[in-house]
Amino acid sequence: MKSSYLLPIAIVLGGMIVAGAIYFSIAGKEPSTSSGTGNPALVRPVSASDHILGNPAAKVMIVEYADFDCEYCKTFDETLHQVIANEGTDGNVAWVYREFPLIEIHPDAMSNARAAECVAKTAGNDAFWKFADSLFKNQPVDPIRYGALAEAAGASGTAFASCYSNASTSVDARILADRENAFAVGARGTPYSLILAGNAPPIVMDGAYSYDAVKRLVEQALAGEK
Repeated sequence: MKSSYLLPIAIVLGGMIVAGAIYFSIAGKEPSTSSGTGNPALVRPVSASDHILGNPAAKVMIVEYADFDCEYCKTFDETLHQVIANEGTDGNVAWVYREFPLIEIHPDAMSNARAAECVAKTAGNDAFWKFADSLFKNQPVDPIRYGALAEAAGASGTAFASCYSNASTSVDARILADRENAFAVGARGTPYSLILAGNAPPIVMDGAYSYDAVKRLVEQALAGEK
């Protein structure tokens, strides 16, 4: 009987930890090469299987772990688009999006991630980014709208529906692998990002940093690569 009470309590506590991490992550902390919990060096290397906006061979990679229902991620999404539009024009800076659905506090977090991954799987990288932007711009998105948004992003409605309804294997495995890696590097809330540049230690951005702050860190990373 005792164990039947422990599981709900653990779930609630887990949600409080993640929610607290989201709150404190936007408090203006200075970037660092250490997250305090986890190890940023455990970040999975960027590969062709990632969702990349910009040059896949860029000298500097901004790897973001995010949740489509996180309002701070929505703000940071706009910031990173601005960074890529300005600092990424020469091909030296790219942005990698990885799934970190906060299932403890957002009931549609997993379904949002699943829908985005199905768009990527059936229609490619460009469609993924269009769909991701739609999820953020229309936040929170009712799952009933996934099909229309997927088609607007360039995906086949039939192919998307088939993937989404059968997404409990490879698609969900990818999402959970991203989430596991997020915890490994030290993420406890969203957005959580790392700036990767060559062999330098990853720079952690724990929260929705401003454009000027990200620009400064990117410039520092690029300077170290010259």
